[in-house]
Amino acid sequence: MEKQEETLKRWRLLLGGQNADGTGVSLNDQEKQIDEALSALYDFEQRGKFEYGPNQKGGSGASQPNVARWLGDIRQYFPTSVVQVMQQDALQKPELQKKLLFEPEILEQATPDVHLVATLMELGKLIPSKTKDTARRVVQKVVDELLEKLSQNTIQAITGALNRGVRNRRPRLNEMDWPSTIRKNLRHYQADYKTIIPEDLIGFGRKTRRSLKDVVLCLDQSGSMGSSVVYSGIFGSVMASIPSIKTRMVVFDTEVVDLTEDLNDPVDLLFGVQLGGGTDIDRALGYCQTVIQKPNDTILVLITDLYEGGNQQQMRQRMQEIVASGVQLICLLALNDEGAPYYDARNAKFLGDLGVPVFACTPDLFPEVMAAAINKQDLKQWAGDQDIALKG
Repeated sequence: MEKQEETLKRWRLLLGGQNADGTGVSLNDQEKQIDEALSALYDFEQRGKFEYGPNQKGGSGASQPNVARWLGDIRQYFPTSVVQVMQQDALQKPELQKKLLFEPEILEQATPDVHLVATLMELGKLIPSKTKDTARRVVQKVVDELLEKLSQNTIQAITGALNRGVRNRRPRLNEMDWPSTIRKNLRHYQADYKTIIPEDLIGFGRKTRRSLKDVVLCLDQSGSMGSSVVYSGIFGSVMASIPSIKTRMVVFDTEVVDLTEDLNDPVDLLFGVQLGGGTDIDRALGYCQTVIQKPNDTILVLITDLYEGGNQQQMRQRMQEIVASGVQLICLLALNDEGAPYYDARNAKFLGDLGVPVFACTPDLFPEVMAAAINKQDLKQWAGDQDIALKG
């Protein structure tokens, strides 16, 4: 009989629903507390809010959310393996996730990835002081992993493109690019002498104190662009380490913030971004126009879904002015691995008609985009060769 009653109680706790569960069993005080802890999480959708606190009775009531107390209670009532499952289930609920991430213990257990960093960026200044150090460690871990994955290919692609653009055809001995010279002159191989006659000499470009290219990354920091902002911050930081490129980072919603000075520390840069809010592309482009000093040697990468909340007519006029000035304007609707993004098709078409390439880009492909832009290739043709669907 006791075994049967124990089984019914387990079913009662599993089913919830109090008197409507059909088991007909009653719970003691501790079992009611366990039931409340389960109901707070798994009846979340039915209630529409997280209810847990000392005033709650039998799964009803209007207690204020008390995530910290709930975390303490589930650790008391359930084994570690179950606690971990419940915490992970809670993190899957967007409305509850942000409250949980304020707890250092939960944040340490969460899977560190681009999406988690984007969520922390969205929380921004709301993160309590007790959690800030943990949040920074999480962001640092993701940043380190992305830098290890992306920096080498980015530097190789961009420096290779720059070197091709400044080839020295009359090099001194210490400026010789021997591998390129040998490949160029293989057709002049003399079999009798077992040597190559180097008719065309290729050398590395002479060092210069000025940048060969200016790059402006202009990032939409509205909530939908979270992962794109994370990747953009990483690439901006990598490009800022290349002496021959002058890189500027501008983020915007309805305000415009220049984060160029933070490019040497991508963690600080990402914490300087405040995701969410409206979108004023016109205002951001207006600021970019003021900082562009060498239009013919400038690449402006506008990363946005093109949903304009400001003056659309004036935004389009600025786009025309930027293109007419000689700036290479590229519009990336997204910079992530999340598939086709939502975007304003009318503004995309407007840019396309101006000759501006408009497409979504994966992080793995971004270095090649920049290399093609540095070499002033036809990016629309280049995108077609890469089977990238242009949206303009």
